[in-house]
Amino acid sequence: MPVLPLARRPQTRQKSAARQQYFLAREGLLMLRYAADRRTLIYMAVTTALLVVQWSRDSFSPVLFIACLCMAVSVAVIAHNHNHLTIWKSKTLNALTDYWLTLFYGFPAFGWIPTHNQNHHKFNNRDGDYTITYRYTENTNLFTLLTYPTVSAFHQQKPIREYLKKQYRINRRRFWFCISQYVLLVSFLVAAFVIDWKKALLYIFIPQQVSLFVVLIFNYVQHVHADEESPINHSRNVVGPVMNWFLFNNGLHTVHHDNPGMHWSQAPEAHAKIADQIDPRLNEQSFWWFLIRVYVLGLFSAKARSSSMRLERINA
Repeated sequence: MPVLPLARRPQTRQKSAARQQYFLAREGLLMLRYAADRRTLIYMAVTTALLVVQWSRDSFSPVLFIACLCMAVSVAVIAHNHNHLTIWKSKTLNALTDYWLTLFYGFPAFGWIPTHNQNHHKFNNRDGDYTITYRYTENTNLFTLLTYPTVSAFHQQKPIREYLKKQYRINRRRFWFCISQYVLLVSFLVAAFVIDWKKALLYIFIPQQVSLFVVLIFNYVQHVHADEESPINHSRNVVGPVMNWFLFNNGLHTVHHDNPGMHWSQAPEAHAKIADQIDPRLNEQSFWWFLIRVYVLGLFSAKARSSSMRLERINA
């Protein structure tokens, strides 16, 4: 066998190493359940990079900060999606993703399971749902919209406590995994505030709170004044392409409740099959226009406000 010249051996080793890295990366992507979740990984990588870049800067950048807040909203949607259908085929990678999401979502990722997967999807805005939209009033206005996240988050702590108690009894390993998410999150925040409290507040804590707040606003809008007893009109959809492209088809909520385990990339096709059966009042083109019309213009015009399909059913 001919021996390669010594001068060429380092170059050959470099090519071999590059080829090996390529195949390792390719093998990692093949561990995804759905190829569409490459976008999920890109979003999380961008979110992480924004934190690193902003933290390393000496000056505040409004553009980077706004981008950070936008990505924080996407993190909440990713956490939601991941708890319905895990991203990876590997349990280890899914656990590591739970930790990753916990840091940027601002709450242990497992919290979706008792509050959302096991409760909200079971009752779907009926009695027993801890995220119910008409807990104190049937009216929807700017006050109920802005206070809903706090009220809902408060009531969601009960199923979380019950879930942890149950896991402690039946699955101690799962219990400690959930507790470790709390430990990681608190340690991360304490370390960040000790190192630089201003940067920690701006680039970690505030984005986390935006993530938590906005995702509950989404839940409110998607169910308020819908008819929770209807097999088709139980949820409001945002069908415009911009929000659904950026937030993984999160606006298509009816089909999500019909099949919670369906991957987000399959939602548009599923929605198209039933779109004509949904009451037109529950198919909104724009999330922002809905907020402006109902909660701003609605202050001055009764026509702009939404009407409760639930009350219509009860009164009928």
